[in-house]
Amino acid sequence: MRLPTFYRCHKACLWLALFFCSLTVTANAENTAATLTLNEALARTLAHNPQLYQYRFTKDALEAQRQTSVLRPAMALELEVENVAGSGDTQGFDTAETTVALSSVIEMGGKRQARVSYADARINQAEWEQQAVSLDVLGELTALYIESLATQANMGLAEESLGLSRSLLKTVKTRSKQGATPEAEVMRAQASVARAEIRLAALVEQFERQKVQLARFWGDTTPTLTTLEGSLSEFGGNQGFDQLYARVKTSPALQVLASETRIRDAEVTLARAGARSDLTWRAGITRFEETGDTAFTAGLSIPLFSNNRSSGEVRAALANRNAVDYAREDLLLRVHAQLFEAYSLRKQSIAAATKTQNAVIPALEKALRLTREAYENGRYRYLDLIAAQEELLATKQAYIDAASTALISQALIEKLSSEALNR
Repeated sequence: MRLPTFYRCHKACLWLALFFCSLTVTANAENTAATLTLNEALARTLAHNPQLYQYRFTKDALEAQRQTSVLRPAMALELEVENVAGSGDTQGFDTAETTVALSSVIEMGGKRQARVSYADARINQAEWEQQAVSLDVLGELTALYIESLATQANMGLAEESLGLSRSLLKTVKTRSKQGATPEAEVMRAQASVARAEIRLAALVEQFERQKVQLARFWGDTTPTLTTLEGSLSEFGGNQGFDQLYARVKTSPALQVLASETRIRDAEVTLARAGARSDLTWRAGITRFEETGDTAFTAGLSIPLFSNNRSSGEVRAALANRNAVDYAREDLLLRVHAQLFEAYSLRKQSIAAATKTQNAVIPALEKALRLTREAYENGRYRYLDLIAAQEELLATKQAYIDAASTALISQALIEKLSSEALNR
């Protein structure tokens, strides 16, 4: 998969775009526009999502500001004429004194380097912010894709439920004609078919809404896809919590605060440099019209008592710098709790889904088959058959819920750690 050059350098974002093994999604050249894979959705988002693309202009603006920061103080050309258009001897220009001079500022305290360091820190922060936002957007897309896959699976389950209800209605009608079943059970079986049809229709509409929500990530308002490719039954590998948390500490979200620290450090340096008074120099030539003589002139201006004026800015910059450290500690605590919740929920959901799929569902499928045979032979009641059918469908629904919860939790873990679990 080839990604736009603008995003290719951001490795923290590519784990989502290159693969997501938990869904066993792989790009297929034979896929038509009606079938969408997760890789295709991620690639379209990276290429066309407006929220991500705007960072290109943010970086351009910061680069332009850095170019301005590098510049030295400008030179000024001065022209000064004295003793003209007066009275007495100073009438006209006969006694005029004309001075042409250059002037500029000598920056003290390393102000230019401080400005450049501040600009570089802002550029670095923008790059980490771009990666963090990219991970947020791609993580949100992945979670929505999993939810849509779950809806698609529920549609299949609803079709199975509808098929069972119709088959049961047919059986009940046959038994009713034989006088073995009252007419009331036929009515109940017909109602069951209608309820299954209503649920299937609701899931179809929900899937249509989710397709529109998916398409918005790449700027599309009229999605043409009809199905999503992927599996809810593959959960990838497992890693220890401590290992995951160690990776979280180097994730873009934490690096944004680290770059914020560098920005605040640069602001402190800039404020301290601002406390050093700049020198203003001036040099030129003066011509005396009365004698025709010329002379060099020079001057130096030094501000007085400027340190006291800048002390407040220095204290404010130091306070802002110290606040960043506590903000980082607070973020680490919140991310730790969020990561552990996702880690624990994934572990619990995988265990539930695996046991449900391997042990519970096969047992209930066999129970339904035996109950149906017994019902047709008159040994079981209609309620027994309905209960067995609903129990199987509810268990399959629970499996879909557990599997999708595990995958959504995994997507959150991978977003926080900036790395796929199964690599």
